[in-house]
Amino acid sequence: MIAAHSLVTPTLMSRSQHYLTFLEAWLDARPAVALDDLVVAAGGTEQVAIVSVDLIVGFCYTGPLASQRVAGILPAVTRLLRHANGAGVTNVILTQDTHRPDAEEFSDYPPHCVAGTQESRTVSELAALPFAGTFALAEKNSISSVIAPDYLAWEQAHGPFSVYVVVGDCTDLCVYQAAMALKTRSQAQHLGQRVIVPADCVETYDLAVETARAIGAQPHPGDLLHHVFLHSMAQNGVEVVATIT
Repeated sequence: MIAAHSLVTPTLMSRSQHYLTFLEAWLDARPAVALDDLVVAAGGTEQVAIVSVDLIVGFCYTGPLASQRVAGILPAVTRLLRHANGAGVTNVILTQDTHRPDAEEFSDYPPHCVAGTQESRTVSELAALPFAGTFALAEKNSISSVIAPDYLAWEQAHGPFSVYVVVGDCTDLCVYQAAMALKTRSQAQHLGQRVIVPADCVETYDLAVETARAIGAQPHPGDLLHHVFLHSMAQNGVEVVATIT
């Protein structure tokens, strides 16, 4: 008799083929949304907020967690910020890893974006925008933006908002935490707030299995996790769109 545990069963890869095919087509089919329509539906520009997550040097250019994939979204993000500012949307906050040297997170990730270092600085593409002085900054010591004291103080002073647009990195980590926290809070309190993630303005890093093994890290398939976590957000009420025009 053959033991049950020795029977040949479908692998995760084969079981997931149909879903992965669906997932790629789903993301390709995301619609664009017009900023003007968002503003009208929100009830005015003062009801729209843009939350930019971790677009700092340490995730784009320099440091152990820097990724060219993340840097690649900067043109789309700056276009969105210029468009929003021109339309009168001025409630913009940059939440940024600004870690303590002894951050607990460093047991899971290599030390990065420590306060006072170049890695914790806003990328020059955002800092050079002519209206950058209007951006609020929120330092954070974890992957969550919305529990950061600076963020909470800003929202209390300027919010609440009807529409939140979340951009930045990483799709499956800090962006996911921010978008899901905002949406689940709205659902719990029956606030009716919209949380929108434009796919062209978010990204995550890629770390191949072989490379991860060589350096003693966890592998991180960027394309797969980007798609899966966008879909997870959509399943939970976050509006995933292709772009904001």
